[in-house]
Amino acid sequence: MNEHVKLLPLLPLKNSVLFPHLLMPLSVGRPASLGAVEAAMATEEREIVIVAQRDSSVETPGIGDIYGVGTRAAIKRMNRTGESSMELIVHGSERVNILRIEESEPFVRVAVQPLPLPEDAGPEVEALHHEVMELAAKAISLAQPQAPQELTRALIGTEDSLRLAYMVASMFGLDVSKEQALLEAQSRADALRLTHSFLAHEIQVLELRSKIASTAQTEMTKEQREYLLRQQMRAIQAELGEKSPEQAEVELLRERLAKTDLPDEVRQEAERELRRLERLPTAAPDYHVTRTWLDLVLELPWRSRTEDRLDIPAARQVLDEDHYNLKEVKERILEHLGVLKLNPGAKAPILCFVGPPGTGKTSLGQSIARALGRKFERMSLGGLHDEAELRGHRRTYIGAMPGRIVQAIRRAGANNPVLMLDEVDKLGRDFRGDPASALLEVLDPEQNKAFRDNYLDLPFDISKVFFITTANALDTIPRPLLDRMEMLRLAGYSEEEKLEIARKYLVPRQLKEAGLNAGQCAIGDDVVKRIITGYTREAGLRQLERGIGRVARKVALRFAEGHTAPVTVSPEELGDMLGPERFFPEQMRKDLPPGVATGLAWTETGGDVLYVEATLLPDGKGLTLTGQLGDVMQESVKAAQSYVWSHAGEFGIDRAGFKDYGVHVHVPAGAVPKDGPSAGITVAVALASLYTKAPVRSDTAMTGEITLTGMVLPIGGVKEKVLAARRAGLKRVILPKPNRTDLRELSDEVRADMEFIFVERIEEVLAAAVPALAPARI
Repeated sequence: MNEHVKLLPLLPLKNSVLFPHLLMPLSVGRPASLGAVEAAMATEEREIVIVAQRDSSVETPGIGDIYGVGTRAAIKRMNRTGESSMELIVHGSERVNILRIEESEPFVRVAVQPLPLPEDAGPEVEALHHEVMELAAKAISLAQPQAPQELTRALIGTEDSLRLAYMVASMFGLDVSKEQALLEAQSRADALRLTHSFLAHEIQVLELRSKIASTAQTEMTKEQREYLLRQQMRAIQAELGEKSPEQAEVELLRERLAKTDLPDEVRQEAERELRRLERLPTAAPDYHVTRTWLDLVLELPWRSRTEDRLDIPAARQVLDEDHYNLKEVKERILEHLGVLKLNPGAKAPILCFVGPPGTGKTSLGQSIARALGRKFERMSLGGLHDEAELRGHRRTYIGAMPGRIVQAIRRAGANNPVLMLDEVDKLGRDFRGDPASALLEVLDPEQNKAFRDNYLDLPFDISKVFFITTANALDTIPRPLLDRMEMLRLAGYSEEEKLEIARKYLVPRQLKEAGLNAGQCAIGDDVVKRIITGYTREAGLRQLERGIGRVARKVALRFAEGHTAPVTVSPEELGDMLGPERFFPEQMRKDLPPGVATGLAWTETGGDVLYVEATLLPDGKGLTLTGQLGDVMQESVKAAQSYVWSHAGEFGIDRAGFKDYGVHVHVPAGAVPKDGPSAGITVAVALASLYTKAPVRSDTAMTGEITLTGMVLPIGGVKEKVLAARRAGLKRVILPKPNRTDLRELSDEVRADMEFIFVERIEEVLAAAVPALAPARI
């Protein structure tokens, strides 16, 4: 036998090639392979021939099923993992040429001959060596960007070109055919060329994969990532035997639906939507719309209500604690309580509080809720111009929401709250709809038993809701809407009432907010009176409370700076605390020249005193009006002039004066618009005084509408007008006789302090107001 030929056990590999000088872990399980390993382990050198199979599916390969070139290797470690399996670590020694099979049973033993490479070192090999090294480093960085530095250093430190080629091929897991071609290379240059070719192809593949991955990651939207995460979560939950989030959510909704007390029609619709929700994917737009709608249905108090507190004395006490006077409003609330006590199914009233700002309309609603023991919700309608804000948007719109009515009931958690619709007189109206018209259904007890919000689209009974609306004026409220509400007027307060309210409520509240107590700061009645007369001009109480609050804060500052002695505020200190007085009581004009009369007007902030001034224009013609008078007031002036002209003889007036002189009527202040018929008798008195040159009494104010026949018709706002006259120091007020009943709104102090003259005709007015004309009419 040739001395270079050796007989060694054969270990065929199905899908890999062992290169010389490299280690490789192997798992052995075929009987012939196990026998070959045991035979090798029985020798001192532990040598075995490792060769790749041409077809990995062949279990017992013959000489034609294996490649002709293999690797002689030494078994470095062997570990049995079972009766018919073991694990090896082998180290390749050299290439060998397989000549023939010597034995086939019980394992394959072959005759092999070494196959050394020629030493072909040279410039080409050196160039190829460096090129392969650079490509290998690039390929490693593409395949594993976080690869350890030691791997690249190991390649750079490999000086043997053939070993470098073998190492690079084993790193990148090439196909068996490519690895076998490298093993069979006839020279170092051939091996390096093959490795270079393999690496160039591998780099192209890696670069393309990197580009595809980068593009795919860029294109993957947030929804796709969430979808993948949800799919992974579902898979995890399926492995753990848990329900998916969607299933758990639907089950939770089903449990809530079973526990909630709903009307039959509502329950049927909710169950239908829940079944629809089960079939919808979470990514569907309708899923979240339906889910939100179901939440609303389950949270609404369809049959949940608060029990009314029917203790009338306790309710009266609560109302008296929170608000001073306001007898009419309090009695109306107590009447409703009495009705509820006798008839629990009675419909809730729909009240409208009308009055100047600061008279306690909004806070009165909270007090009513407290007296009844109900929940309180408030919504401002000021500037609202879209009826969908009240009735909701249809669910077909993106971002649709229920209307404010349903939202307020949802927040209250009961179907019978006290719901205050604030500033109902300031509703807007444009192309988006008319909110006032939408309120017609809401505030109609015959219709609101089955109120349908556009978003909810189910009948909801709001007939038990205690609706309270507030307004400063009624002019802007449509008549059909006014017809649905019961008007309760909150007129302005007299000085005595303001003083009493300040003493009971405002001063203690402002001291508390400033961190003071009654022992540290005393604000007496004289101080409050000075604030009322010198720093406020209002029917309500807001400016008064601000003034008291500012005084309290000034005192609090003293204590914060180290002052310790109790402080008693005096009227003289108000100039330093609040600045100079902003208002001076509009004292009556002590001497009125002929042609000037004192009238009374109603405003949204209370009453006011107006002086009507008239003067003759020599060589002038006609009637000149100034002072921003409205159409109705201009007609009243013309009617007054016509009456005086037609009855000139009765008053001793020369008719030629009407022809030879024009007349100018002015009503200050010129910057304030004025309108209404109630200044009719005032203009008539001013004109009669002008033409007769007889002055009007300076202590007398008047209000009333005049007709061409001299009748005096009733007017409104009596309380506000009388209080304005009293503030100005006027002691006599002329009123139409039908307005006598309106004096019940005035306090006993005001009625006792004022003299009222009730008239039916203008002649009576002239007799009471113009002393020079009185004898002629008596």
